[in-house]
Amino acid sequence: MHRYRLTVLFLIVIAAVALAACAPVTAVPPVAPTQAQAQTQPPAATQPSAPTAPSAPTQPSQVTQANLTIGLAVHSDPAVDPFWGVVVKGAKDAAATYGITLKSGGNSDPAQQAQLIQNYVASKVDGIIVSMANPDALKDAIKKATDAKIPVITINSGESRSKEFGALAHVGQSENVAGQGAGNQFNDAGVKHLLCVVHEEANIGLEDRCAGAKTTFKGQFEKFSVASTGVKDVKGTLTALQNKLTADKTIDGILTLNTVIAIAARDAAKAAGVNAKIATFDLSPDVLTALQGGEMLFAIDQQQYLQGYLPVVALYLYKTNLNTIGGGLPIYTGPGFVTKDNAAAVKDLSAKGTR
Repeated sequence: MHRYRLTVLFLIVIAAVALAACAPVTAVPPVAPTQAQAQTQPPAATQPSAPTAPSAPTQPSQVTQANLTIGLAVHSDPAVDPFWGVVVKGAKDAAATYGITLKSGGNSDPAQQAQLIQNYVASKVDGIIVSMANPDALKDAIKKATDAKIPVITINSGESRSKEFGALAHVGQSENVAGQGAGNQFNDAGVKHLLCVVHEEANIGLEDRCAGAKTTFKGQFEKFSVASTGVKDVKGTLTALQNKLTADKTIDGILTLNTVIAIAARDAAKAAGVNAKIATFDLSPDVLTALQGGEMLFAIDQQQYLQGYLPVVALYLYKTNLNTIGGGLPIYTGPGFVTKDNAAAVKDLSAKGTR
């Protein structure tokens, strides 16, 4: 009986093993390896990455620093004349950009200005920038420069003689056209008797300004000279204007050709008790303040900063790449008109010395 039970038990075990072998296997999720295990595992194979495109070679700066020296000779002393101070700033800024040495100076005496040009020729500068308020007085000095193969660019004044003197180009405004614009502005303001104040003798640019205004102004036009005092004796100029306005109360418009004279004209009109509309050529902080306050009608902006900046660029391009600009015609920087409406924006720039 005992033996029979053992046999039955043995058959049951065999059957259980067989059933287990036939049952489906349930997958067991893998267990994440511990940090220590991960450190011992070999890295997984990675797919080869696409080759990186070679970086473009660094291009040299388009502005090559030039070992050039340029001389600037103008018809006023930039150290004391704010207008010409802005011109010199423009020239210095351009020179710094291109690695150019700039020599600058000026004198209201045409003989002294001519001597400055001759000094530049003697020192063998690479280019000369010159304003020609009195072209005939500078003719021989400029000829020495061109004979020495030194390129010359004229600025500001002397547009009509620039090509004759062999200059590469002229940078400035047409003074006659600017004067015409001034005459039209006074017409629109209802002015009947206009005084055009000339503060320098033999300055062709000032003469052109008055001549242009005369051609478009519809009322009575009068040119008035204060050249004996000018900007050298502002009190004397103010007195001369005050006496003129006191003697002729019909004058209701004044066009000045310089910012210092403009302020003198404003003060003279107040002292004479005349309600004249005043306008001027060029800009200064005082003129812009007067425009904002309604004390002046308009100012003609010729952007003198560009008259310093652009010729330096032009000479650089000529010396390094034989480029010329203008095609025989002037490169105009004006005129533009600044009024009460836009004086504030321009004033901020003027304070920085660029307008």
